[in-house]
Amino acid sequence: MRRIPMVLAVALGACGDEPAGAPDAAGADPDGAAPDPDAAGPDAGSPDAAGGVPLPGFGAITGMCGVLGEPELTGATPLWFEGDLAFTEAYLDPEDRGQLTAGGLEIILDGNAGGSSLFSEVFAFEVLHRCELATLLKTETEILYDVEDKKADLLVEIDGHKIGVSVTRAVTFPFGDPYTIEAATDLVDRKLDDILLARAAANPADRWGKSMLATLAYDAQHAEVFMDAWNGLDEATRADSLVVVFVTSGDDLWVYTDNP
Repeated sequence: MRRIPMVLAVALGACGDEPAGAPDAAGADPDGAAPDPDAAGPDAGSPDAAGGVPLPGFGAITGMCGVLGEPELTGATPLWFEGDLAFTEAYLDPEDRGQLTAGGLEIILDGNAGGSSLFSEVFAFEVLHRCELATLLKTETEILYDVEDKKADLLVEIDGHKIGVSVTRAVTFPFGDPYTIEAATDLVDRKLDDILLARAAANPADRWGKSMLATLAYDAQHAEVFMDAWNGLDEATRADSLVVVFVTSGDDLWVYTDNP
């Protein structure tokens, strides 16, 4: 069956988990530090000689990394780059926790506010840390809000900029069915609105600047349709946020079911 690895796309615009046709070690340092490379498993990526990224970890990252700098984090110009997150084996919890970053481990230990999106949240952060050196500031249940409204899944920091992250998955059930522009538009529109509402409701101590929608895509077709949907939204919906899409491949169905 499997798909051709493709897009890791980042686009500046607006910021989880409602797939189309869908059928859920204490003392970790939340700084997102990478594990000892010697402890990384067979999926570990090879760090780029120039920038030291991607860092090793569970799942092989290929393509461009380390591209989010000051212009991307503060500007309004779209940026796209290709990449892939490939798994040679399913993540098994808790056996494979030693291959996570400290931030990914904290997300596992803290859990989320419900639903079947924990592993997608973990590996969205894993890629953000291993590619962009993101630091985990707070998990979903730790972020403070003044008003009960929508919530971010993660609060991270990249190059000194605080970013609220909503994680979602571009996938259709049954697996392998084509992703439609209608389903993608509904998902993107709703999640971008939600993360902006979450930012407005956040306590000033945790309020972020840029919002991010981090999406794990089942294949290249899903990623392409997802980005087409994003491009079709009005500027007000896309404003002042980041949209990131990672195409997964290999033994990855557990990312979309939360059940390895």
